[in-house]
Amino acid sequence: MAAIYDPKPEVIKGFEIEERLLRAAARAEADAEAQFREIDRIARFNGEKVLKAFIDNRVSDACLKGTTGYGYGDDGRDTLDAVFAQTVGAEDALVRASFASGTATIATALFGILRPGDRIVSLTGKPYDTLEEVIGIRPSDGSLADFGVEYDQVELTPEGKPDVAEIFKKVKGAKIAYIQRSRGYSLRPSLTVADIAEIVKAAKGAEPGIIVMVDNCYGEFTERQEPISVGADIIMGSLIKNPGGGIAPTGGYIAGRRDLIEKCSYRLTCPGVGREAGCTLDSNRLLYQGLFMAPEVTASALKTAVFTSYIMRELGFETYPAPESPRGDIITTVLLKDPDSLIAFCKGVQKGSPIDSFVSPEPWDMPGYESQVIMAAGAFNNGASIELSADGPLREPYAAYVQGGLTYATGRMGILCALQEMYEKGCIKAF
Repeated sequence: MAAIYDPKPEVIKGFEIEERLLRAAARAEADAEAQFREIDRIARFNGEKVLKAFIDNRVSDACLKGTTGYGYGDDGRDTLDAVFAQTVGAEDALVRASFASGTATIATALFGILRPGDRIVSLTGKPYDTLEEVIGIRPSDGSLADFGVEYDQVELTPEGKPDVAEIFKKVKGAKIAYIQRSRGYSLRPSLTVADIAEIVKAAKGAEPGIIVMVDNCYGEFTERQEPISVGADIIMGSLIKNPGGGIAPTGGYIAGRRDLIEKCSYRLTCPGVGREAGCTLDSNRLLYQGLFMAPEVTASALKTAVFTSYIMRELGFETYPAPESPRGDIITTVLLKDPDSLIAFCKGVQKGSPIDSFVSPEPWDMPGYESQVIMAAGAFNNGASIELSADGPLREPYAAYVQGGLTYATGRMGILCALQEMYEKGCIKAF
């Protein structure tokens, strides 16, 4: 049976969207209906899981209050660790507003666990740009390479999948097997939890004692399970992505085996002190509330991502993943193929943002990146990619990496504003 869509699409007065774009949007939503229903089911499951963790750990009003100074005896901080650990199926967790970014959180875990002479193997090819200097792939003062940590990587297959046979060879004798769940600035597929399970099996089959570490950024709450449930030893991520629910103002998390979390805590503060210190100021309530909202907000971001895939296909553009493909994260990569289209798309997303809609983003030399990057992010929390944003490096294949959407209605409109900007600039050829 053919999909049914509204033949007279409406838009609130003031948003000047080309009628053909609105009709394409209506067709895209009709095509996405079954996927939207499944996203809602996953959100309900994960929402109940978070609620149960709050109840089991006896979260009280006192937990929402912060501390100052050394932060000794911060029950709210310690209870949040327990709530988060239960939610993701881990033995323990560190959830802190003091983590400056996802990259800083991952670096804390790497430096906390690795020692001079150890070897780390990335099982998903070269990692995200900002980690290259952390590892020492690009020379940087104070990198892991400076401390005598060796690095190797397993290239992905031509289809963008992990090379299980090569993994089996290269992990022997390594300390950490590193997995990046999301795609970074590449076109390879993001990893589902089932994909990660296969990689874990290969790595531990070759080196039973190896520590499997997963950069879980953008993947939290997109499925019913997290990587810990399929054998990962430690996972890390940012609180201004999925698990902060658009409310956490900053921060990150590390979750996994208790002994590994202890090591990471000594890097978080200092040896001998670890997790016992670190005041929370006024952050506890926002981190709790963000986690509580995270499943629903992630669902909105996923719906925005699916909608983006369908409407871009309607307009003749290729996306990764394809509209019907499984998703392991909230990101949709839109292949725009020329710099003018990429810049127009990002400028349009900015125009459809709740904050700084009047600002026009421009490509710039962003710290930690090899190429100039254009980034549209009119967000309540600066740089929060659970809020609708689009960015991409000014290099081939000129792809926009679209993520987030606190609500589906506003995420959808942000994408329509991007397409309107492209239409006005002559970057859309087909309807």
